Amino acid sequence: MAELNCQFVRPDGLMFDGPVDHLILVTYAGELGVWPGHAAEIVALGDGVVRITALQSDGGHEYDVVVSGGYAEIDDDGVIILADHARRVDDIDPDKVRETRELALEHLDQVEEGDHRRAYYESKVRWCNLLLKQVTKGSASGQR
Repeated sequence: MAELNCQFVRPDGLMFDGPVDHLILVTYAGELGVWPGHAAEIVALGDGVVRITALQSDGGHEYDVVVSGGYAEIDDDGVIILADHARRVDDIDPDKVRETRELALEHLDQVEEGDHRRAYYESKVRWCNLLLKQVTKGSASGQR
Protein backbone atom coordinates (compact mmCIF):
# COMPACT_ATOMS: atom_id res chain seq x y z
CA MET A 1 0.00 0.00 0.00
CA ALA A 2 1.36 3.41 -0.97
CA GLU A 3 1.84 6.00 1.71
CA LEU A 4 2.70 9.64 1.83
CA ASN A 5 5.35 10.98 4.17
CA CYS A 6 4.14 14.15 5.88
CA GLN A 7 6.20 16.67 7.80
CA PHE A 8 4.16 19.43 9.43
CA VAL A 9 6.17 22.34 10.84
CA ARG A 10 5.00 25.47 12.62
CA PRO A 11 7.18 28.31 13.96
CA ASP A 12 7.75 26.66 17.36
CA GLY A 13 8.87 23.35 15.86
CA LEU A 14 7.89 20.07 14.29
CA MET A 15 4.21 19.29 14.82
CA PHE A 16 4.00 15.96 12.97
CA ASP A 17 6.34 13.69 11.03
CA GLY A 18 5.23 10.35 9.67
CA PRO A 19 3.35 8.39 7.04
CA VAL A 20 -0.24 9.25 6.17
CA ASP A 21 -2.76 7.91 3.67
CA HIS A 22 -3.56 11.31 2.17
CA LEU A 23 -4.30 14.89 3.14
CA ILE A 24 -6.36 17.83 1.98
CA LEU A 25 -4.56 21.19 2.04
CA VAL A 26 -6.30 24.54 2.28
CA THR A 27 -4.78 26.97 -0.23
CA TYR A 28 -5.64 30.43 -1.46
CA ALA A 29 -7.11 28.81 -4.58
CA GLY A 30 -9.22 26.29 -2.64
CA GLU A 31 -8.67 22.79 -1.32
CA LEU A 32 -5.98 20.53 -2.78
CA GLY A 33 -6.00 16.77 -2.26
CA VAL A 34 -2.58 15.13 -1.95
CA TRP A 35 -2.09 11.36 -2.39
CA PRO A 36 1.07 9.32 -2.97
CA GLY A 37 2.40 9.96 -6.47
CA HIS A 38 1.18 13.56 -6.56
CA ALA A 39 2.96 15.82 -9.03
CA ALA A 40 5.60 18.09 -7.55
CA GLU A 41 4.45 21.60 -6.69
CA ILE A 42 4.66 24.32 -4.08
CA VAL A 43 1.45 25.94 -2.87
CA ALA A 44 0.65 28.87 -0.58
CA LEU A 45 -1.56 27.92 2.35
CA GLY A 46 -4.66 29.94 3.11
CA ASP A 47 -6.77 30.17 6.25
CA GLY A 48 -8.74 27.07 7.15
CA VAL A 49 -8.33 23.41 7.96
CA VAL A 50 -5.81 20.87 6.68
CA ARG A 51 -7.36 17.40 6.92
CA ILE A 52 -4.85 14.58 7.43
CA THR A 53 -6.02 10.97 7.08
CA ALA A 54 -3.92 8.35 8.86
CA LEU A 55 -2.98 5.05 7.25
CA GLN A 56 -5.62 2.32 7.52
CA SER A 57 -3.10 0.31 9.57
CA ASP A 58 -3.07 3.22 12.05
CA GLY A 59 -6.86 3.38 12.22
CA GLY A 60 -7.55 5.65 9.24
CA HIS A 61 -8.62 8.53 11.50
CA GLU A 62 -8.81 12.08 10.24
CA TYR A 63 -6.87 14.78 12.07
CA ASP A 64 -7.88 18.35 11.45
CA VAL A 65 -5.33 21.15 11.81
CA VAL A 66 -6.32 24.83 11.63
CA VAL A 67 -3.74 26.79 9.63
CA SER A 68 -3.21 30.37 8.64
CA GLY A 69 -0.61 31.08 6.00
CA GLY A 70 2.56 29.32 5.03
CA TYR A 71 3.56 26.98 2.24
CA ALA A 72 3.48 23.30 1.34
CA GLU A 73 6.03 21.57 -0.85
CA ILE A 74 4.71 18.41 -2.49
CA ASP A 75 6.59 15.71 -4.35
CA ASP A 76 5.67 12.18 -5.46
CA ASP A 77 6.17 10.57 -2.04
CA GLY A 78 5.77 13.34 0.50
CA VAL A 79 4.69 16.77 1.59
CA ILE A 80 6.37 19.31 3.83
CA ILE A 81 4.00 21.85 5.37
CA LEU A 82 5.53 25.05 6.74
CA ALA A 83 2.64 26.85 8.45
CA ASP A 84 2.75 30.38 9.83
CA HIS A 85 0.13 29.32 12.41
CA ALA A 86 -1.13 25.80 13.08
CA ARG A 87 -3.16 24.16 15.83
CA ARG A 88 -4.90 20.77 15.93
CA VAL A 89 -8.65 21.26 16.29
CA ASP A 90 -8.74 18.84 19.22
CA ASP A 91 -6.08 20.97 20.98
CA ILE A 92 -8.03 24.25 21.00
CA ASP A 93 -9.12 25.61 24.38
CA PRO A 94 -11.95 28.02 23.52
CA ASP A 95 -11.74 29.85 26.85
CA LYS A 96 -8.01 30.47 26.41
CA VAL A 97 -8.56 31.61 22.80
CA ARG A 98 -11.31 34.04 23.89
CA GLU A 99 -9.05 35.39 26.63
CA THR A 100 -6.18 35.86 24.15
CA ARG A 101 -8.52 37.55 21.68
CA GLU A 102 -9.84 39.97 24.30
CA LEU A 103 -6.32 40.86 25.41
CA ALA A 104 -5.26 41.46 21.80
CA LEU A 105 -8.31 43.71 21.26
CA GLU A 106 -7.43 45.70 24.39
CA HIS A 107 -3.87 46.21 23.13
CA LEU A 108 -5.19 47.11 19.68
CA ASP A 109 -7.38 49.82 21.21
CA GLN A 110 -4.30 51.33 22.89
CA VAL A 111 -2.16 51.45 19.74
CA GLU A 112 -2.50 54.53 17.54
CA GLU A 113 -3.45 54.33 13.86
CA GLY A 114 -0.35 54.03 11.71
CA ASP A 115 1.66 52.23 14.43
CA HIS A 116 3.21 49.04 13.03
CA ARG A 117 2.14 47.10 16.15
CA ARG A 118 -1.47 47.28 14.97
CA ALA A 119 -0.74 44.67 12.30
CA TYR A 120 0.50 42.24 14.97
CA TYR A 121 -2.63 42.59 17.11
CA GLU A 122 -4.96 42.52 14.10
CA SER A 123 -3.29 39.28 12.97
CA LYS A 124 -3.67 37.80 16.46
CA VAL A 125 -7.38 38.67 16.51
CA ARG A 126 -7.89 37.09 13.05
CA TRP A 127 -6.10 33.91 14.20
CA CYS A 128 -8.25 33.71 17.34
CA ASN A 129 -11.40 34.23 15.26
CA LEU A 130 -10.34 31.39 12.93
CA LEU A 131 -9.74 29.06 15.89
CA LEU A 132 -13.07 29.95 17.50
CA LYS A 133 -14.87 29.39 14.20
CA GLN A 134 -13.50 25.84 14.04
CA VAL A 135 -14.36 25.07 17.66
CA THR A 136 -17.89 26.40 17.17
CA LYS A 137 -18.28 24.42 13.94
CA GLY A 138 -16.99 21.25 15.62
CA SER A 139 -19.33 21.51 18.59
CA ALA A 140 -22.32 22.27 16.36
CA SER A 141 -21.78 19.36 13.96
CA GLY A 142 -19.87 16.91 16.17
CA GLN A 143 -16.19 16.13 15.98
CA ARG A 144 -14.96 13.47 13.56
